[in-house]
Amino acid sequence: MRTMLRTALPAVAGVAAAALLLAPSAMARQYEVSIENLTEGQALTPPVIATHRGRHQVFEVGRPASVGVREIAENGNALPLLAQLTADPFNRITAFAESTGGPLVPGGTPGSAMFADEATLTIRGRARDRLSWVSMLVCTNDGLTGVDSLRLPHKVGRSVGARTDAYDAMTEANTEDYADIVPPCQALIGDSSGEPGTGASNPALAEGGVIAHHEGIDGTIGDLDAAIHGWTDPVARIRVERTG
Repeated sequence: MRTMLRTALPAVAGVAAAALLLAPSAMARQYEVSIENLTEGQALTPPVIATHRGRHQVFEVGRPASVGVREIAENGNALPLLAQLTADPFNRITAFAESTGGPLVPGGTPGSAMFADEATLTIRGRARDRLSWVSMLVCTNDGLTGVDSLRLPHKVGRSVGARTDAYDAMTEANTEDYADIVPPCQALIGDSSGEPGTGASNPALAEGGVIAHHEGIDGTIGDLDAAIHGWTDPVARIRVERTG
């Protein structure tokens, strides 16, 4: 799948400016990142990945979600996070990329006729960089998955991997009502109430918690069905190989 590759530059205006490449000496390593959806009834939004210095540059379990992560978790909207990575106020981000291949949709669902269940991205990094990734669990109010500060392989041809759990951003109440969930959920998975859904946050549902392990789909309080949309962790798998 094609990916959108961006390199973080401090003090630039607009996400598009981040497509400029740094000098080869500053970006000497290249990595191939493969991400696979392991669920049977949850699509994942196109992955956003970043290489960076230090830990916890995108999200951290036990801490509040940033505006960028909240927008992905609630609305599948990556633009605020991409803008956050572009701004890079602490000069910690090396590069970032967003998959342009569409959502990662499990096989056997209506959406799998159009979209695959995995994506491959390329990204550059520096020695001692780490990698983070975030995607929304589409049929949730504010669920997400990803990795926080995965160590990158040092040698060409070596790889690292991880299986990832589902997390709750704790920024929106889990109503499990299609009216409060992003519209693609119903069409991709093949279950519908006829409600259009929404891609905007509802202030009446706002919570002020910290990112935590997701308790899963209750299935008795709204439209979501635990037999259809439920999962058992892990929900995704990531593999990172150094290619150059």
